[in-house]
Amino acid sequence: MSWFESMPDSHFFLPMRIKFFTTGGTIDKVYFDAKSEFEVGPPQVLEVVKDAHVTFDYDIESILRKDSLDMTEADRQLVRQRVESETCARIVVTHGTDTMVETARSLIGIQGKTIVLTGSMQPARFRVTDAVFNIGSAIGAVQSLPPGVYIVMNGQVFDPRRTRKNLERNCFEEIEPKRE
Repeated sequence: MSWFESMPDSHFFLPMRIKFFTTGGTIDKVYFDAKSEFEVGPPQVLEVVKDAHVTFDYDIESILRKDSLDMTEADRQLVRQRVESETCARIVVTHGTDTMVETARSLIGIQGKTIVLTGSMQPARFRVTDAVFNIGSAIGAVQSLPPGVYIVMNGQVFDPRRTRKNLERNCFEEIEPKRE
């Protein structure tokens, strides 16, 4: 029996809704000529979703506009509180890649929700960027994975308990769990 055959008929008639929370990071960075530097700008996920002509309902809420290296434990708790209090069961969090794993780990234990964190190595506004691919992958993942917390980067779905960002290769990878 396929996955679709095992689903109750009523499941397919529920309106699809995804809540996007944005926290900043490279995905939202914009270049300011006057300063010759990048700063976190407005959430770019809206443009990506609009350009994709999606047919599901969605809502986008900006929680933070920070480089993830500047995120604190208080910021992570704020993200957790917003995710916990959200009524939508499918949540995508756009996040900077440097501390995405830490934030994902802080969300573990939230019940009844599928939570996917994603980001990009290059700003979404760049002509060559992984942002669009990663957001699309996160949207597919949040619709098909069971409740839990996941990281979607580089064309893969990762368990945040066994994931790290490999700075030398500039990608995410699975790591062996620590033995106790």
